[in-house]
Amino acid sequence: MSDRCLCKLISQSEIDEIKAALPNAETITRLAEFYKVFGDPSRLTLLHFLSKAELCVADLAALAGMGQSAVSHQLKLLRLSRLVKFRKEGTVVYYSLNDAHIQSLFDVALEHVMEES
Repeated sequence: MSDRCLCKLISQSEIDEIKAALPNAETITRLAEFYKVFGDPSRLTLLHFLSKAELCVADLAALAGMGQSAVSHQLKLLRLSRLVKFRKEGTVVYYSLNDAHIQSLFDVALEHVMEES
């Protein structure tokens, strides 16, 4: 009995090519960790606000209805995952999305979940 699909038989060279394109195990693990960060409603809320404007912790806390400590904790996780960056202006720290890739990921995911089935 074959372990290959009978509905479309692809060649061994196609199989080899597809398998060769798979990132290594470490990269796949890092990708999984990256997507885990998106699995929290609080972090997604903060990402939404940051997709609209550069904001400080106090503004994010007010917008999200969260305590500043909770916002800071979530921002740390987002920063460590390279989803957000910060800059200091005097004593105030401003946060924004790290780059256009993060904006695109957020926009595409939001568009996808808002599609009607």
